[in-house]
Amino acid sequence: MDETLLAGHRQRVERALEARLPPTDHIPARLHEAMRYAVLNGGKRMRPVLVYSCGEALGVEPAALDGPACAVELIHCYSLVHDDLPSMDDDDLRRGRPTCHKAFDEATALLVGDALQSLAFEVLAGHEPGPAPERRARMVLELARAAGSRGMAGGQAIDLAAVGQQRSVAELESMHIHKTGALIRVCATLAGLCAPAADTARLEALDHYAKCLGLAYQVHDDVLDVEGDTSRLGKTAGADASRDKPTYPALLGLEDARSFARQLAIDAVDSLAVFGAEAEPLREIADFIVGRDS
Repeated sequence: MDETLLAGHRQRVERALEARLPPTDHIPARLHEAMRYAVLNGGKRMRPVLVYSCGEALGVEPAALDGPACAVELIHCYSLVHDDLPSMDDDDLRRGRPTCHKAFDEATALLVGDALQSLAFEVLAGHEPGPAPERRARMVLELARAAGSRGMAGGQAIDLAAVGQQRSVAELESMHIHKTGALIRVCATLAGLCAPAADTARLEALDHYAKCLGLAYQVHDDVLDVEGDTSRLGKTAGADASRDKPTYPALLGLEDARSFARQLAIDAVDSLAVFGAEAEPLREIADFIVGRDS
């Protein structure tokens, strides 16, 4: 992937997140410090990159995408803080640093997740420049659905219930379409809502692209959990196997799981046929997703 493009989007969203997170000298200072710790910690920022890249493919100015890009990343960061808690995945390491509840405490980590979720919708509703009020309301609705019981949170519930259980490939796919895929898919939706003149064919193409990409991301994550290295992953390798979670390598075998991820990336790219060069970053993102080592 074009590292200049990726770095540019990352730098833009880092500045935007920094500006929107509460400062640490505001009460309650410890909570605000923990919020910033959980967000400003060197993540890949793939979801904001997707928002910017989908928007650019539709001709949207980057300034109009800052709010949606931040909102999606704030939801993602809140989910990681809660996923790492002892009551869920009980992880000690995230992005190469102690998890939020280890760096602070469990109660603070719970509140960090709550506050980041609220901030995401505050940012999305109040961002300027932004789309017309009715489109802004639709953006709030779509992000709420993607994050809720019919999306990410529901997928996590299914994931927790699946520990130690046998699952079919279809059941595993359904779980990850919710847990990981919903938030990736909504990146394209939010970008599309910032482009009122976009035609239906392009919006549908981006939606299918994001659906395939979200599943490819999770399948490759499962592969990395088997063959990755903790120092590069920034989280504990082999955690899924140690918790007896159903994964694609466990069901399909490692090589077939790799092939499945690559095919999903190909399907994602094929869906962009209605675009020209303006969607080249999206094509590169698909290659990056299944080629990364962290």
